[in-house]
Amino acid sequence: MIRSAVLGLALLSAAAAVAHAAGPVAAPNDAVVTAETFPATLSEYGFFSDAPGQVPANRVTPYRLNTPLWSDGAEKLRFMYLPAGAQAKADGENLLQLPVGAALIKTFAFEDNGKRRLIETRVLLHRASGWVALPYLWNAEQTEAKLALAGARVPVTTPAGEAIEYRVPNKNQCKECHGLNGVVTPIGPKARNLSHDWLQQFASAGMLDAVPAVKSAVPLWEDRDKVSAASAARGYLDVNCAHCHQPGAGASNSGLDLRWQQTDDQALGVMKRPVAAGRGAGELLFDVVPGKPDESILVHRMASTEGGVAMPELGKATVDKDGLKVVKRWIAGL
Repeated sequence: MIRSAVLGLALLSAAAAVAHAAGPVAAPNDAVVTAETFPATLSEYGFFSDAPGQVPANRVTPYRLNTPLWSDGAEKLRFMYLPAGAQAKADGENLLQLPVGAALIKTFAFEDNGKRRLIETRVLLHRASGWVALPYLWNAEQTEAKLALAGARVPVTTPAGEAIEYRVPNKNQCKECHGLNGVVTPIGPKARNLSHDWLQQFASAGMLDAVPAVKSAVPLWEDRDKVSAASAARGYLDVNCAHCHQPGAGASNSGLDLRWQQTDDQALGVMKRPVAAGRGAGELLFDVVPGKPDESILVHRMASTEGGVAMPELGKATVDKDGLKVVKRWIAGL
């Protein structure tokens, strides 16, 4: 469901123009965003002037990632909210630094009988006490999303035609991906994984203090067969795996550091023996075997849906065949 780069930028430009113009009357409720409470419904925040249609309210800006996190082929609609007078701060190629009062909103959807069906909307709220992550489950009528602290399971059909039980994470599971050095943190809007045009538009709108200089950008996922195997695979691993596989994160005990900026081959798993893989390693000996993807634990775990073996552990009930293809191509060329 990922649109072409040109169309994606056009949609962002149009939506951003609407969001920053005087047109939308609706505006988010800053008191709800910053209060230390858990609102029962998504509508209480006021992030959308038309929530079922995913039309953003004032100062809620849509964005896309060059290479997005894959979640069983779900369509994702991403938005960033900054309160009036606030700015995000650029930090080189890294995560945009968002002020207290900011929010990140991400809606997951699948096609159902030719129509978009909203499944859940996750919000990350930057409060004085830090970031908090909350999941909201959309009702069958598609009129409201309600807080789902315990998570949920929803039957869906993926774009590949696979019938699955899509899993909405519970509040504690959000920390498994968003936890770094013991605190909840955003993982998506890094400058290296956002288009230069979007960053420039965001800065021109007064919402970003400067356009960051990005020397090495994560490639567009649509271009994965046009760019080098290393760029496509490393971008994919950075987005889909590195939030856990890096120092200070949930899978740091594995010894793998799959971040985009990592240059050490052993940290990337090349001829590295597994440290904490358990039965997930199968009978394979190394995380990545140059030239031999089928002998690499990384490929073995990506290709599995078995509990205790499959990677990533959360947000996956099926195998991402395109992602597996780019990683195998990279390993085959090492």
